[in-house]
Amino acid sequence: MATIKDVARLAGVGLGTASRAISGRGPISEKALAKVNDAVAALDFRASNVARALSTKTLGMIGVYVPDFSGTFYGPILETVDRELRAVERHMVAANGTGHGDAREQALEGIRFLNDRQCDGLLVMSNTLTEADFAALFVRHPKLVVLNRHTRTKPRQCFSTDHELGGRLAARALLARGHRDIALVAGPHSAPDNEQRMAGFLDELARHRVRVPKRRQAAGDFTFDGGYAAVRALLAAGPRDYTALFCANDVMAMATMSCFHKLGIAMPGEVSVLGFDDSEMAGYTAPQLTTVHVPIVDAAASACRHLLNQCYGLNLTVARDFAPRIVWRDSLGAGPHPQQPKLASCIESGRR
Repeated sequence: MATIKDVARLAGVGLGTASRAISGRGPISEKALAKVNDAVAALDFRASNVARALSTKTLGMIGVYVPDFSGTFYGPILETVDRELRAVERHMVAANGTGHGDAREQALEGIRFLNDRQCDGLLVMSNTLTEADFAALFVRHPKLVVLNRHTRTKPRQCFSTDHELGGRLAARALLARGHRDIALVAGPHSAPDNEQRMAGFLDELARHRVRVPKRRQAAGDFTFDGGYAAVRALLAAGPRDYTALFCANDVMAMATMSCFHKLGIAMPGEVSVLGFDDSEMAGYTAPQLTTVHVPIVDAAASACRHLLNQCYGLNLTVARDFAPRIVWRDSLGAGPHPQQPKLASCIESGRR
């Protein structure tokens, strides 16, 4: 296997010049750079990760914790982070929430796993960690970013959408289409993003003198099984006296649509369905799912770039605004009450 000394010898340059050309750090003439690049190609040279670690005192690895590797939500996030890292010749070490203990303890164990691998920085996504947990983590890991959540300890290290505004937009979409008899399937009440969505949704309805009685409310766990069970419980709780149903994520909305289909409930003719996230599958349901788009992939990309800038002194572009918006499709039809064009224009503007 060729070494950097072999590259320097073939290129006819000093070892320091070859090192600067390969690492991209330090001054070097265009002529010398061309010679080194030709030598690298001729020798099929691959820089040693060990040598790079010794010279830069970094391993070129970023640790990523997400609760789950499966499903339609976390996969695109992991793909985005991996793509951002590979673009600057860095790599990802990933951990998820498996093992002993509850979800919080699993998250802490996953982060300990990443720390034991001596990752240069950490990207963490968790609904179960507390503010105290994050405060302690930031002390131990200054180069840490949080995705899909805000913390009081280090707000500039957090990258998330405005979930409360997303909930408000969902309420406005239903009201704008003439729905006032509304049901909902919430996510787990332990999840901050769910609570923010529900707070915005219910408060916006209240502004328009619409309330959702308890018998029209059910809770799932953001999974297909949880969403299916929640809507079955909702149907068993009393008469179906609502014309629209809002689900706290797309997965539960799809499970709801499957349940309605099996029971012969027409959508959107009898019941309109509205989701949240705008996952890739939302455009392939029948009918296609109207949903709240949250740019979580964009947030993940900027979180990763921010971390790369911190860890390696790069100057990558980092965005901070990840506003939600409604994606209109076929699952949301007209309700029996007057439609509100002014409210529809308010949705497009994204105002609170």
